[in-house]
Amino acid sequence: MDALTENWDLVLDGFVKTLQLLVGAGALALVIGTLVALFRVSPVPVLRGTGTVYVTIFRNSPLLVLLLITYYGLPQLGINPSFYWKVVLAMGLYTGAFVAESLRSGINGIPLGQAEASRSLGFTFGQTMTQVVLPQSFRNVVPPLASVFIALTKNTSLASSFGVAEATFRMKGLNNDYATERVVIFLGIALGYVIIVEAISFGAAMLERRWRAER
Repeated sequence: MDALTENWDLVLDGFVKTLQLLVGAGALALVIGTLVALFRVSPVPVLRGTGTVYVTIFRNSPLLVLLLITYYGLPQLGINPSFYWKVVLAMGLYTGAFVAESLRSGINGIPLGQAEASRSLGFTFGQTMTQVVLPQSFRNVVPPLASVFIALTKNTSLASSFGVAEATFRMKGLNNDYATERVVIFLGIALGYVIIVEAISFGAAMLERRWRAER
């Protein structure tokens, strides 16, 4: 236990970095995913095609490849943000494709009559989506969105390969310094990830229960 107790500040700092990656990439993924989902159900063919291409590219590309592109490719273009923002950008673009598909399934679950009624009242497509369809769609897809963010939590461990000192990065360092305590270190770091995942699951269950009661 010495490895964890003597270095609890480093372990804690690692999980703070993990949470920062989760929040940053998750927020970016929500924005991108919502826009792409709207593109996917748009009556404009060009927008539908753009949404389809985006999902096809980013959902089928390995996250590690996207990380390598942002890590090495952006500096070639004269854009060189910090490692944190490079990782957030790659994870946000990747996760956004999964958010878009989850949200699109929620939009398709709304009865068509509601959109038609909104249009008959003079709402534009954008007003129909933002004021009628999207609020209900988010309520319909809380469990799948929670699964997407749980996957994102675990994906943040890839950032350790690019020098971001998050939880897995700290685990590698402790394993090098305390070779006889590797099992304890693995279990301790794994417990931290389990706590984060359970917090996401708990939050999703609370949201789902609250929104179900309001219906």
